[in-house]
Amino acid sequence: LVSAMNRVQLLGRVGQDPIMRQVEGKNPVTIFSLATNEMWRTGDSEENQGALLFLCTLGDISQKTTWHRISVFRPGLRDVTYQYVRKGSRIFVEGKIDYGEYTDKNNVRRQATTIIA
Repeated sequence: LVSAMNRVQLLGRVGQDPIMRQVEGKNPVTIFSLATNEMWRTGDSEENQGALLFLCTLGDISQKTTWHRISVFRPGLRDVTYQYVRKGSRIFVEGKIDYGEYTDKNNVRRQATTIIA
């Protein structure tokens, strides 16, 4: 019985080579950014946007790029990601959304949204 679900699937391009970070007393994590693009034809309703690829020549096309922060904690996946994923790679990521807070260099609390792959 599933009482709740937190699942996301993304297909996009890697923004920079992954980095591996280790916080004292915790397991390492591989982190990278992923860009996804949403495209639509000017004047289209949301219901018609799925047919966009076939209608590219009809009207003005608008595009929005969204950047996602991806964190990989699972040891095998973390190491493979760090070793083989590179800037510009087109990849599929599946995971869950995690909302958190951190304090920046100026001691200001910030919100952070991360995809845990």
